[in-house]
Amino acid sequence: MKKWIKKPVLKESVNEMTKKYGIDAITASILIRRGITKSSDILYFLEDDKRFLHNPFEFSAMEDAVDRILQAQEEGEIVLIFGDRDVDGISSTTILYEQLKSMGIEVEWRLPGGNDGYGLSIEAVDEFYKKNGTLIITVDCGISNNAEIAHAAELGIDTIVLDHHNPPEQLPSPAIIVDQKCEDSQYPFHDISGAAIACKTAAALRFTKSELYKQEICLLTARKENEENVIECMKVRNLVKQEILVQKIVPLSVPFSKTKFLSFLTGQQIFVWDKSETMKILNETFGSSIEFNVLDLRNEVSKIFPQFSEKSLLDLKKASILAKYNETDGTQIETFFNIFVTYINTVTAKQFPKDSIQEEKDFQLAALAALADIMPLKDENRIIVRQGLKSINSGNARPGLIELLSKLKLLGTTVTSTKLSWNVVPVLNATGRLGQPELGMKLFLEEDPYKRDKIADEILEMNCKRKELGQKAWEIASKTAEESIKHYGGKLCVIIDKDINRGVSGILAGRLTSTYKIPSMAVTVVDGIAIGSMRSCRGFLLPPFLDKMSDIFINHGGHNLAAGFSFEESKMEEFKKRLELLCKEIELNNDEASENIEIDAELPPQYLKPEILNIIDRFEPYGEENPELTFLSQGMKIQDGILMGKPDPVHLKLILDAGETKWPAIFFGEGERLHRDFDKGDFINILYQVQRNVFNGNVTPQMILSETQLTNK
Repeated sequence: MKKWIKKPVLKESVNEMTKKYGIDAITASILIRRGITKSSDILYFLEDDKRFLHNPFEFSAMEDAVDRILQAQEEGEIVLIFGDRDVDGISSTTILYEQLKSMGIEVEWRLPGGNDGYGLSIEAVDEFYKKNGTLIITVDCGISNNAEIAHAAELGIDTIVLDHHNPPEQLPSPAIIVDQKCEDSQYPFHDISGAAIACKTAAALRFTKSELYKQEICLLTARKENEENVIECMKVRNLVKQEILVQKIVPLSVPFSKTKFLSFLTGQQIFVWDKSETMKILNETFGSSIEFNVLDLRNEVSKIFPQFSEKSLLDLKKASILAKYNETDGTQIETFFNIFVTYINTVTAKQFPKDSIQEEKDFQLAALAALADIMPLKDENRIIVRQGLKSINSGNARPGLIELLSKLKLLGTTVTSTKLSWNVVPVLNATGRLGQPELGMKLFLEEDPYKRDKIADEILEMNCKRKELGQKAWEIASKTAEESIKHYGGKLCVIIDKDINRGVSGILAGRLTSTYKIPSMAVTVVDGIAIGSMRSCRGFLLPPFLDKMSDIFINHGGHNLAAGFSFEESKMEEFKKRLELLCKEIELNNDEASENIEIDAELPPQYLKPEILNIIDRFEPYGEENPELTFLSQGMKIQDGILMGKPDPVHLKLILDAGETKWPAIFFGEGERLHRDFDKGDFINILYQVQRNVFNGNVTPQMILSETQLTNK
């Protein structure tokens, strides 16, 4: 039996967190046990407003990318969007294609199909050149396509790379690169999907309709502080902070011309909050002879938010949601900036309502991509997925997705991240795995509902074939896996077989890694080219490992724990020799921790009420780096026990007495334990997750048991 671990939590820490963030003690204790204690991290567990997403223009190259696309729009150029064959690639391509199409740009898309390799190809570049194309935008790929991008440049074709994979030592050139993992990207979060980048690019393009695009404005606040006056200025461009100047000045102690404000404010469009009070302090500081040409933003904001009309920045700062997530006390200029951004976003949304509808559709695909590419569900990924789920569950599932949800019998249920991950993602991924990712694209782009329905049926059939190929690959691999592990010193599992379908090599590598708890790779051969997928675990990073064989690869790349590569079949023996040498350098973390079960919170029976679902919902979405909550309850009395399952009743349903509430508890595959390990009337300690059970339209909470212990209470 695995060891049950409940980390100790200081009562003082819980009390401090409940007071600061206005949350209950159980939620606070869960956050602390999971190491989520920084305000900037807590924000993404307690909030889901789009306002907390990072600004697209925080990418240093986003403005360049947007301007190049606007140039293509203006000059009537032909644009190619080149994506990847997986869910992230299909989603990325769809998002950007729909945006460019809405702008009237002549745009086409292409995904690698059949036995095409990963990423942009010379063939695709040449074919696009023959169509007089002049701009290629790669999505979810491109960061390693140095030769192809250089070739495009020779033909007079520009390239924009929208990618999220680890960049090589030498970046492709010439190209505009938007990849958060590049050293100079300046983007604050490194673990977003390719679809998230496409989503942000689309949002940036929509922002260009605003009069503020590329306009530098200055926010200014002035206040008294003891014997000094505090002047704060912030330059803003595309709703991104640029520069901040803060100075404390004794009134009339220094001429305005001698301060840094002269150069900082010259030529700027200046916004203030409460013009009369601000000018009073400025005149007191620098004398009345200095003229400041300012616009009172409070008057404009109050037209949208009337409740702000009589409020000072100090009042608004105290009431600000963001204020409680500041590690420091915060400043009035920060409050002013947040109000300014909220105001502009609100005005823009009202001015262009169709953009909000499109953004909703984009979030649904970006949510799918984040789950499919196993992005960590922290930071803005949580808001992206929550926004996508919110839209789906509001009855607004986008065309294509609604057909899949319907056929998977998920319409009418509460769609969660888990349901998307286990049901929708594998089905959509099957199109790319079997060499027909264009079916996924057509499903999302087709306007005729009847045709979409037919495409959805075809994709479901394809998924059944994918399952068969996956099972066949596992049968092949399981025969030699242990021998391979022994050959590589227990540090690596390598399966090489031409009978493995290339479309399931990633699935196979993942299953090997999960089964044997070591890095694994699956390699097949197609038309003289060896194609491999690799998955990792226990802290072993793949890019540095594969980089050591870059001289024999045609291409390689990916993420830290999931990567792919290809090489000429003639180099197979050299590849094997390299692996034998490199496996000796592999260092794996001790995996004992995986044998433990971490308890998020202990719930005494009297706390077990349906309201516990509110806490479950707060921690949604669940997935990578945010597993489902595991609770402990002790001394639970078994009121009844029922065997379940067809044709064999191997599952167990217990009814547990929690006082006011009687809880159904499902124990999958543990039917034989009834009457053997415990019986009706016994008391048990349990580890479990809480889920919703939907039956005949009624929603009730139920436990999913993971471990039990018999106790005397």
